[in-house]
Amino acid sequence: MVQQLPKTDIVYPDGDGQPMSDNTLQFQWIVNIKENLEAIYANDPNVFVAGDLLWYPVEGSNSIRQAPDAMIAFGRPKGDRSSYMQWKEGDIAPQVVFEILSPGNRGGELAKKFQFYQRYGVQEYYVYDPDDVELIGWQRAGQYLEVIEDVNGWTSPLLKVRFVVQPDTLEIYRPDGEPFLSLTDTRRERDAAQQERDAAQQERDAAQQERNIAQAKAERLAARLRELGIDPTEA
Repeated sequence: MVQQLPKTDIVYPDGDGQPMSDNTLQFQWIVNIKENLEAIYANDPNVFVAGDLLWYPVEGSNSIRQAPDAMIAFGRPKGDRSSYMQWKEGDIAPQVVFEILSPGNRGGELAKKFQFYQRYGVQEYYVYDPDDVELIGWQRAGQYLEVIEDVNGWTSPLLKVRFVVQPDTLEIYRPDGEPFLSLTDTRRERDAAQQERDAAQQERDAAQQERNIAQAKAERLAARLRELGIDPTEA
């Protein structure tokens, strides 16, 4: 007779032993998508974004799990998690997931992931192959994920981001129309913005110094006039 462990005694591992990425290009895309999504929802405390985090949809089973390359859950608070246990998250499944392909991805593995995301409630599912510059997307219709026929130019109903497939890369645009930026581009923008702020502060400091010099000159002149018996305040 097989003894059933109480649900409270089941261990839900934080990792699945699989690497986050197989190569630098795949890793770059995973990080860029995850970080840009976090930036979009930085001011919304009830949007949770994660990358390569194990998602357990069924309490009592630690073998039913997937770790999307990037996922977003609306209605869940920000904060650190060792894994996404759905029964502890108001039974809210991540609504949008991304997978970034590498040469090591196998068809059987992809089919398994698709079945998992379809079964456990994902609303939008996107798969990008950066080597072949191919994007495939699915949107939920009832119980099933149905392929998005024309994904080039598609705007995600949930994320409000737009996908544009160029001959050599995928471009993703934020809801405000600005493109997704790499971490390098983000640092450059931040550095440029800081340089602009520094330059503006230097201009303000220089202007204040000029005002101080002018005021000091005026005070010296007024003092000299008073020494001569002239009241500088009189017209």
